[in-house]
Amino acid sequence: MNLLVKPKKNSQEIIHVTPESAGWNYISFSVYHLKPGESVTCSEESKELCAIVVTGIVSVQVNGNEWKDIGGRKSVFEDAAPYAIYAPPREKLIITAQTEAELGIAAAPAKGQLPARLIEPAAMKSSVRGQGANTRYVRDILPQDEPAESLLIVEVKTPSGHSSSYPPHKHDVDNVPIESLLEETYYHRIDPSQGFVFQRVYSDSRDIDESMAVEDGDVVLVPRGYHPVVVPHGYRSYYLNVMAGPKRVWHFHNDPAHEWMLSANQ
Repeated sequence: MNLLVKPKKNSQEIIHVTPESAGWNYISFSVYHLKPGESVTCSEESKELCAIVVTGIVSVQVNGNEWKDIGGRKSVFEDAAPYAIYAPPREKLIITAQTEAELGIAAAPAKGQLPARLIEPAAMKSSVRGQGANTRYVRDILPQDEPAESLLIVEVKTPSGHSSSYPPHKHDVDNVPIESLLEETYYHRIDPSQGFVFQRVYSDSRDIDESMAVEDGDVVLVPRGYHPVVVPHGYRSYYLNVMAGPKRVWHFHNDPAHEWMLSANQ
């Protein structure tokens, strides 16, 4: 099972993940690099969409709504939240770049119960997780307490020499509230860009057990299992997470072999 997706070169759509390509049921995820004046149009018959303006400035049209000149981040490592746009099924989402822009576009099953909307940075909660060299900085883009039918989206920045998504945890059993079943994608950016991080994806039975050197622009697929990230000295890590499953709630289970460190650090 190959869980590492490398970006395409010389392409507007550099990442393209579908349920068919990933071998799962819920998440589609694409990354686009747009030059000024270029546009991308997305529409799904039975899926909701959430477009994240990762960097750059864009204008957006969807279902009679138009939002001009949104975005502004030049780097994901700025201390700033992104803009995002939610679109329900069967509505055409048109995004036009005003500057060079990077977009992450996620999709997951939906019935069309919610209207299109702009999600502004001021609405996104920020938090700090972990302690010591396990500290990382989290921003909720589309959390479970904000309206959507399937998608959960978050971005995380991890300092040099730190670990993240750690202690290792999983969410692959539909047993709410103990654990929820959620597929997940990790879209990685690294500063400086020639760096790398390590990510392992493994199950209790070890029928999945992959350790990957992940480079700038790569996507890691997490169909199930634990999925920690470690950042080498000298580099900073950013990742954009998309999760979806049969229930839109995040309940995770830590690997019992490594859970001891939570109480040890109290």
